[in-house]
Amino acid sequence: MGLGALPVGALVLFQPKRRAMRDAELAKRAVGFAAVDRHVTSGTCIGLGSGTTAFWAIERVGERVRDGDEIVAVATSSVTEQLCRERGIPVIPFGEREIAVAIDGADEVAADWSLTKGGGGALFREKAVALAARTFVVIVTPEKLVERLGAFHTPVEVVPFSLRWVERKIKSRFGVEPRLRGGAEPFVTDNGNVLLDCSFGSIADPAALDLQLREIHGVVATGLFTGLTGAVLVSRSDGSVDSLAGPGERA
Repeated sequence: MGLGALPVGALVLFQPKRRAMRDAELAKRAVGFAAVDRHVTSGTCIGLGSGTTAFWAIERVGERVRDGDEIVAVATSSVTEQLCRERGIPVIPFGEREIAVAIDGADEVAADWSLTKGGGGALFREKAVALAARTFVVIVTPEKLVERLGAFHTPVEVVPFSLRWVERKIKSRFGVEPRLRGGAEPFVTDNGNVLLDCSFGSIADPAALDLQLREIHGVVATGLFTGLTGAVLVSRSDGSVDSLAGPGERA
């Protein structure tokens, strides 16, 4: 049904929602473009993340490459790799060159710059690229900023063979009920693994929780990123983009 066929009342309700969606995309575009323009230089290898905000960083890199910049990328997912190739961005394997900067979004950014990532399912490769990069730049819109992680579920990537074992261990050790992403038709990562989404509530020590989860045999990685973030860029409602002060820089 086209917009013209909608009842007048429905149009009244639809227009603000459409404007909000448009404004959200403009905010993501602003922060994605700013990250590339502030942190990426020609002649370097960069890491490009996955998700709706990282999409706009990929768009900007594509523009820069078309304008003559020599940039190669390591992609954090098969989707990102396809987007890069469609935009003429050369993609190289992870580990082939040093990564000068990696740019990616986040599901949550805490006051200590710890992150929750993995809402899109690419957490293992995203963390590998973030670990390898000289600088890891996180790009978000304001609603992603939190005092502590935990409002968003924590994704845990698991080898399918060990799934039932890992589910039982998480439940017994942490008292939470892991939810298999995709349910009866499980989501499968680019690595051939599955994801358990775990709601731990407010997380006082993300680094300790990450370590405890990874000690369970069969856990490949978690969506808790600690000690990796080098910069956080936040888009504002007026179209500007701020660099968030780091934990040690605040008065």
